Amino acid sequence: MVKYILKRVLYSILILFFVSLVLYMIMRMLPTDYVDRSFQSQLDQGVITKDDIQRIKELYGIADNSFVGIIKGYWGWFTKALRGDLGLSFKHQMPVGEVISDHMWISFGIAMAAYIFQFLIAIPLGIKAATNQYGTIDYTTSVLAMIGISLPSFFLAYLLLRVFSVSLGWFPLQGIADGDTMGFDFWDMLHHLVLPMVTIIIGSIGGLMRHTRTNTLEVLNQDYIRTARAKGLSERKVVYKHVFRNTMVPIVTMTAGIIPGLFGGMMILEDVFAIDGIGRVAYQALQVGDIPLVMGYNMFIAILSVLGTLLSDITYMLVDPRIKISK
Repeated sequence: MVKYILKRVLYSILILFFVSLVLYMIMRMLPTDYVDRSFQSQLDQGVITKDDIQRIKELYGIADNSFVGIIKGYWGWFTKALRGDLGLSFKHQMPVGEVISDHMWISFGIAMAAYIFQFLIAIPLGIKAATNQYGTIDYTTSVLAMIGISLPSFFLAYLLLRVFSVSLGWFPLQGIADGDTMGFDFWDMLHHLVLPMVTIIIGSIGGLMRHTRTNTLEVLNQDYIRTARAKGLSERKVVYKHVFRNTMVPIVTMTAGIIPGLFGGMMILEDVFAIDGIGRVAYQALQVGDIPLVMGYNMFIAILSVLGTLLSDITYMLVDPRIKISK
């Protein structure tokens, strides 16, 4: 087990290295950068010259956009990152690590709540649909799943805001707290976060629900399930003791990408709902070309992805004892 985990960790480190290299090269090859965006108006007004712009770019370390210059810039970023220094955010003028830590917890809370509700809703509905194949429940859940998969998250967010915030006035329009609220109010925050979490859940349960239904149907047709029924076991025990565990084996694969996927999807949703989480901050940083902050955010997502993959590989052995680790 230890040897297997160490081997996967080494593979993960190698993957993160190449991911960071590609991300940095993409960021440096964008048509505009932070300095151009920030000082363009002063350049147009004649307050500063192009030579001044070039000197400012040298201070930020983004003056040389040749291949050699980009590699040198990446190596400087990489050696600092190994020491835990992700650089100074151009936009916020503070360490990237502090920006991420200050804004990630609200995103993490929303993502984890959506993750839990996604499993609590999607898996039972998928099993129920499979055990009632071609029935009303099956057709209803299939239609709902297709709607959730097909609707873009930003469109669904605006639709929910239009109905429940603007028309009915049941929920706040934006933000995570009322302006007149003094201090921390959990229920007020929860009231503000209902629509963002509902948006994420509706958009994410469709795929998991269909996956659960398909896997459950396959397991229901296995010989050992017919044998369990022939022995007189109740249908409930057959489904939730024998079928459920074997259904979870392929579903474990999906868990590797769910959490980083939720964080990635938060980038647009947080902007729609004006939630000052890490997704919105990263989106604003991308708009102005804040390379250190965008790199820090993308590496945060990449680390979540490789940790999710490693976790899913280990979980395989817990849900299916037939799986053995190859040396």
